[in-house]
Amino acid sequence: MPAEISIVIPTLNAQAHLPGCLAALMEGLSAGLIRELIVSDGGSTDATCRIADEAGAVLIRGPASRGGQLRRGIARARGRWLLVLHADTRLEPGWAAAVGAHLAAGQGRSAYFRLAFCERGLMPAWVAGWANLRSRLFGLPYGDQGLLMQRAVHDRAGGYPDQPLMEDVALVRALPRPLIPLPVRAFTSAERYRKAGWLRRGARNLWTLARYFAGADPERLAASYRR
Repeated sequence: MPAEISIVIPTLNAQAHLPGCLAALMEGLSAGLIRELIVSDGGSTDATCRIADEAGAVLIRGPASRGGQLRRGIARARGRWLLVLHADTRLEPGWAAAVGAHLAAGQGRSAYFRLAFCERGLMPAWVAGWANLRSRLFGLPYGDQGLLMQRAVHDRAGGYPDQPLMEDVALVRALPRPLIPLPVRAFTSAERYRKAGWLRRGARNLWTLARYFAGADPERLAASYRR
């Protein structure tokens, strides 16, 4: 199978997590799936850009806005397929075989991974279980689950909007249905949940999503979310 996938990762001061994210991608190189790695940075002041450069990534710099960073990164992509990942997400071993099988099936459907946290316990399992159920029932995976899609499908859907929050929800809602859950986990950092509290953070996420669906401005939502 030819290397068809452009991996795009938005970053902002991600030195603590980016090495693990990149290390997990190595099996995709061995499998001949990855055509290029693109890191779209939003003004990091730590070692993020050096890490990306040493990994051989195409490094793009610009203003901090995850949607805008993704637009800039994807504009440089040359692969027939896009795999968008967050810097604090680490794909489970075996992901390359699952993705290769999905591409070989030839259906062209967009796909995502099952969410898991880099932490054990009842609350991490409960929050991840809800996220995976939401994804299956409503076709609404978040960006920390990763998103695999054909470049042409992405373009027809209008791409990621240049906004700092809910850019993943905006694009996913525009993609053709159904989205396919891949039988592999994407492990994401639990740092924000630990700091805010699992129940409080989960409730805040749901409230933010509800406000977005009700038409709230993403810039204001992002400001409130950061507070």
